[in-house]
Amino acid sequence: MNIALLGYGKMGQIIETLAKAAGHQIVFKSTSKTSEGQLDQADVAIEFSTPEAATKNLRLCFESKIPVVCGTTAWLDHWDEMAELCKEHHGALVYASNFSVGVQIFFELQRHLAQIMSRHPEYRISIQERHHLHKKDAPSGTAISLAQIIMESTNYRQWVLGPAKTVDELSIEAIREPNTPGTHKVSYQSPIDEITLTHQAHTREGFASGALLAAHWVIGKTGIFSMKDVLHLSDIKDDQNKES
Repeated sequence: MNIALLGYGKMGQIIETLAKAAGHQIVFKSTSKTSEGQLDQADVAIEFSTPEAATKNLRLCFESKIPVVCGTTAWLDHWDEMAELCKEHHGALVYASNFSVGVQIFFELQRHLAQIMSRHPEYRISIQERHHLHKKDAPSGTAISLAQIIMESTNYRQWVLGPAKTVDELSIEAIREPNTPGTHKVSYQSPIDEITLTHQAHTREGFASGALLAAHWVIGKTGIFSMKDVLHLSDIKDDQNKES
């Protein structure tokens, strides 16, 4: 693949290393201040920048007819605008709050568990996420995705950063500490016991390898996709429904 890297921070640099090791070419890379290479040579773009730059980068990709994989979070207030622009230009977008394959499996486990626990309201649900000190958004996009998954199947109506004040609020605790790639914990606590599911990233390579997997998958496609599409997780559910 010929890859454009839009955003060249720690994630962009790890993606570059893994891409080159796999025989891919980095034909363009940019930061908020500089750029080098030729974007029009790219088969696909991988976007890990900042919330302020993400929508500009997505617009550039759609207008340039380059499929894009986006892992930047905290820009989703502009989702409808970007989705319409993608459709208008017959573009392709894979968006995920977290590209780790393990996290995507974690999401599916949470989806199933939340459906089961919706019948047991005595369990209060809470989310805790831990990240490095330089992470700009809080809570993390992954924590928000977890909250949305839980709210789909339960009586929680909104998530809040900090302690919940009402029964329909889902509490998210965000912790920032040195040298922490990312840990997410969802707890189901009752007066008599507790169930906890945890995903802990040891390095950022899991995010980068997942983004490369999505980049290879999206080439030649049109539309808006998620990692569920890339990993065919919906196919698993369809197969289970057929068996039942």
